[in-house]
Amino acid sequence: LSVTSHTYNMASGRVGTTISVIGRSLDVFRVFQRNIQSPDCFRISTRLMSSVGQQRVLVLGSGYVSEPVVEYLTRESNTHITLVSSVKPEAESLANKYQNTQAVILDVQEQQEDLEQLVKNNHLVISLLPYTLHPLVAEMCIRQKTNMVTASYKTPAMAQLHQSAVEAGVTVMNEVGLDPGIDHCLAMECFDRVKAEGGKITSFVSWAGGLPAPECADNPLGYKFSWSPRGVLLNTLSQAKYLQDGQVVSIPAGGSLLESTRPMDLHPEFDLEGFPNRDSTIYSEPYGIQTAQTLLRGTLRYKGYSNACIGLQKVGLINTGNHPFLAPQSPELTWRDILCNLLEKNTDISDDALRAAILDKVGGEDDRLKVIEKLGLLSSEPVEKQTTPLDTLSNYLAKKLAYGPGERDMVLLVHLIGIEKSDGSRVQEKVSLLQYGDPQGYSAMAKTVGYPTAIASRLILNGEIQDRGMLVPFQRTVYQPILDRLKEENVQADYSIEKQ
Repeated sequence: LSVTSHTYNMASGRVGTTISVIGRSLDVFRVFQRNIQSPDCFRISTRLMSSVGQQRVLVLGSGYVSEPVVEYLTRESNTHITLVSSVKPEAESLANKYQNTQAVILDVQEQQEDLEQLVKNNHLVISLLPYTLHPLVAEMCIRQKTNMVTASYKTPAMAQLHQSAVEAGVTVMNEVGLDPGIDHCLAMECFDRVKAEGGKITSFVSWAGGLPAPECADNPLGYKFSWSPRGVLLNTLSQAKYLQDGQVVSIPAGGSLLESTRPMDLHPEFDLEGFPNRDSTIYSEPYGIQTAQTLLRGTLRYKGYSNACIGLQKVGLINTGNHPFLAPQSPELTWRDILCNLLEKNTDISDDALRAAILDKVGGEDDRLKVIEKLGLLSSEPVEKQTTPLDTLSNYLAKKLAYGPGERDMVLLVHLIGIEKSDGSRVQEKVSLLQYGDPQGYSAMAKTVGYPTAIASRLILNGEIQDRGMLVPFQRTVYQPILDRLKEENVQADYSIEKQ
């Protein structure tokens, strides 16, 4: 299993007694002894033996978000990082860049006993694994009484571990990336201030997107990928729910989501559109904004993205079903052949007739046909078949729409918050966060996910977060220090207020 995914979680444990520290060190030695002759899939360096007395942090995953996490935490010389990954060159390259950092090559699903030994012997676990693996890591952390934090959503599978974490005295902090994460912190900062001043929240609309910088949005989707496109494409088929003027609006799964896309006038330099993201209504109570008549959290894209993806949906390319003709061992196919199969046309059909069939399938919209052509999906290029149309397309777009040398990404997060003040007057507060990536440094996404993850880790390591159980950053004692320390990394929002 490659552990370079864009889903994140972290854990930290409290400093134990002298006896427990010695016990943990002996356990590390036993694992080291057991694996001294092991293959490269799992090898612990003797440097781990010298980390007694330090804050020991286990980072699971060596992908693009890992570096700002490691860089931030190793600014303090008493922090020792063990970086676990199945991708040896990537892990070792990152470990060699920072003090007190070492790489351990390990498959977290195949070597769970060794993983749990590492969890036991560290004070903090930062897991940058796929979110589906978070419960596995969380259960280990609870058994070993090691705290944990994730930057991904607190899923039902994580939430059901709450009582076990409380009883074990373990802190599991979820949702401390960008979205979710910084978005929560900026929202709660405003909500708490308004309520402290005697006002109330009448609406909350939040938009966020990770995008190529405008000068790099040079393809038919206006989008580029620094990881597998599968999740992004699959999300276009998701369901959504939000509150609009007191009425719940539900969008069914299966392709209706993008039909709800609307133009977004959020920034003068960007031509944007947005569509709802997941179930926004669940935030009314935890945010403490039951007075809000409108509550929507949405995704930002450049204008034209949704229409382009609708075309891909309609020809059957965003489909998770297995197709025998896409089996890896099946005869060689081109993209043109695949579309003929999906449209149930003979492969000897003329180009004009194929285009006409596609145009009919995409609802007669010429822009959708042009996207398919510009993406090379009518070409005679051989295809790396991946069993399903979605996985085959994802594999192709990961290379076709990758960031090139010198290109940069950006993230834009905008909260539009309706407020009724104590005197009855109404205003809208706009909270905007815009960050650009540095082609010679961190991407905007890596920075805005990695730094809050690392800051939350530092807060737990230093004992500044004492609550136990499955947590999210909705408390002022958590979100305020995260926002304050993000400002030191030049990650800060702009604020404006308009009368309504």
